Amino acid sequence: MATKYPSVFDFGGQNMATKLGIIGAGTMGRGIAEVGLLHGFFVTILDATAELSERGYGEIERSLRRGVEKGRVVPEKVGEMLARLRHGADYDLLKEADVVIEAVYEDLEVKKEVLSKVSRVVSPRALIGSNTSSLSITKMSEAVEYPERFLGIHFFNPVPVMRLVEVIRGERTSDDTVEKALTFARELGKTPIAVKESPGFVVNRLLCPMMNEAAFLVMERVASPEDIDTAMKLGANHPIGPLALADLVGIDVLYAIMNTLYLELDDPKYRPCPLLKEMIDRGHLGRKTGQGFFLYGENPKS
Repeated sequence: MATKYPSVFDFGGQNMATKLGIIGAGTMGRGIAEVGLLHGFFVTILDATAELSERGYGEIERSLRRGVEKGRVVPEKVGEMLARLRHGADYDLLKEADVVIEAVYEDLEVKKEVLSKVSRVVSPRALIGSNTSSLSITKMSEAVEYPERFLGIHFFNPVPVMRLVEVIRGERTSDDTVEKALTFARELGKTPIAVKESPGFVVNRLLCPMMNEAAFLVMERVASPEDIDTAMKLGANHPIGPLALADLVGIDVLYAIMNTLYLELDDPKYRPCPLLKEMIDRGHLGRKTGQGFFLYGENPKS
């Protein structure tokens, strides 16, 4: 007889989650961790090695101190928040987590391996989410024990600033899980939207093709990157141009999302621009490498 799936609302008698686990100490994982700390959560952040997780911890500390300089973080609170932050490489650190979010590289098999490890360690009551920007929630759920408690929880970069969270239901996600994820996002000060599973979900399905088309305009020498971004900022009232946005997102991330849309939807209109692959091969991934469509350094173009 199969074990009954416990309600995700039952956190050992608590009405809300207080302990957040994050896998992946990169840009997105660190951002989610920081927001969790700012909203009173006890946070554990893991990465493949202790060194990587320690580096992530250091980046979170620096970000909080920059927040003090900008007036969005109370100075006296920094030490208290860091006291609520653990880091490491051992999945056993997640045993008591109420919510665990996977935020590793956009590779289905890598994510499934991580999710399998997570679901074997955490309580059956724990909600498990993936911060994937485009991959199938249903396919990932194959690696999760009690897949009813698994769904997509997609944050946007930079996480401390961007208010939206896409909550994505897979084929086996329960209603309870969706409701708890929506509540969790609100507890982080975010505005969630409920999304049915579909390649790219909502934002990336709309936004990435625009950035991809802007890359085609560059490749075809229709206009310069500067003029393309100026056109969209002044002609469409966008706060940032599509090419500067691609640099912020990461050229490798944009290419991966477009490739997923192209393969999953089987529509040539989603074909990734070849220029993106050329840029990846040259190591020009955007802001994180110092060069993308624009150069970044002492005087970054944005």
